[in-house]
Amino acid sequence: MDPGVSLSQTEQVATSSEAMEQIGATLAAEATPGLVLLLTGELGAGKTTLARGFVRALGYAGEVRSPTFNLVFLYDTQPPVCHADLYRLNRAAEVEDIGLADYLSTHALLVEWPERAPDFWPEDAWRIGILSEPDGTRKVTINRPQPEES
Repeated sequence: MDPGVSLSQTEQVATSSEAMEQIGATLAAEATPGLVLLLTGELGAGKTTLARGFVRALGYAGEVRSPTFNLVFLYDTQPPVCHADLYRLNRAAEVEDIGLADYLSTHALLVEWPERAPDFWPEDAWRIGILSEPDGTRKVTINRPQPEES
């Protein structure tokens, strides 16, 4: 991490799919081209559900589903959104092959399974971890870079 950047961390608990979508919608309020959200969590944790709330909050009315098999879905929203799922990648270099670099400055980018290409993401990417709790709730930890005050 750049020495001039620190992380601001917040935690939220989602008790339902609707609550997870609401967390995504709240994040969408800060969407700009170039925003990168790295979504981590086990299978079924709610990464796509959070992404659905994000995309819908930006005005997309169609279906928002996991891009696991397509790898990338693009949404014509304002700003435009690129939703990628890297679960099926075998090599980190495949991120370049699917063209994600093309969207880093023009779209808000939501990435599921970003750990498949750990060195690809910009320093100012937000890191969002989703942890499934034994009671069925999800703990969502949001780490967003903040410029250090001089």
